[in-house]
Amino acid sequence: MSTEPISSNSATKRKKITTLTFRQKKEQGQPISMLTAYDYPTSLALDEAGIDSILVGDSLGMVVLGYENTLPVTMEDMLHHCRAVARGTQYALTIGDMPFMSYQVSVEDAVRNAGRFLQEGGMDTIKLEGGRERLDTVRAIVKAGIPVMGHLGLTPQSVNQFGGFRPQAREAAAAKRLLEDALLLEEAGCYGIVLESVPAQLAELVSKELDIPTIGIGAGAGCDGQVLVLQDLLGLFDRFTPRFVKQYANLKVEIMETVRQYIAEVRTRDFPGLEHSFEMTKDEWQKLIEVLK
Repeated sequence: MSTEPISSNSATKRKKITTLTFRQKKEQGQPISMLTAYDYPTSLALDEAGIDSILVGDSLGMVVLGYENTLPVTMEDMLHHCRAVARGTQYALTIGDMPFMSYQVSVEDAVRNAGRFLQEGGMDTIKLEGGRERLDTVRAIVKAGIPVMGHLGLTPQSVNQFGGFRPQAREAAAAKRLLEDALLLEEAGCYGIVLESVPAQLAELVSKELDIPTIGIGAGAGCDGQVLVLQDLLGLFDRFTPRFVKQYANLKVEIMETVRQYIAEVRTRDFPGLEHSFEMTKDEWQKLIEVLK
């Protein structure tokens, strides 16, 4: 296996990120960067900025479609947004998030739906939630040639079972079970695991025990990579802000200020100006006037 450093900054030197790249980055101690995206212009910007991976998360149910949680999101919702993201992504590894009830009913359904993410959605890989109860599903999807990323800790599709969006595995027994689940998912063939809302020291321990990379969200700095929901990072979703989110910008305020300026200029007829308008030549205008007469 090559140990040559992996560059992710220069657009001219970038190569397509793969699951192998993920493994190499972990071996070389290079943190993996991941963000969510749900449309073409956003994925294009993230890809050109040098992001390692783009997750088309079922979080779109909340931050794009306005649902209270991720449960109403359908396969058709996911595939629609995956296709848009795929069109804007050239280098980043793309991950399609399997929505609620697309893989829980049967292994056959899971494999079929996972395949749709690659065949119809243009994704490179898929992600699904759960530990030991999903091992047969993971094995079957991997056997079908589809790379799988696992997801442990706070798994949003189980929000009703958890009693809300709350940190997980804070007690020793639950922490031990999570570590066991991570090792089982690795053995089943996952190429990586998202750890969400778990204690930082536990996430670091899990990351050291695994040969595959971990991607943390609310799991401290000891993971092999980090992911955030883009709308949280940009300040575009303010219904609630998890403790683990760092808001790098407040684009909602900037958008509101820009729209208010637009409204004011429309009302005062300052927009559109001559530079935003088209004109007929004087001769053609005169011909029109004469015809109308």
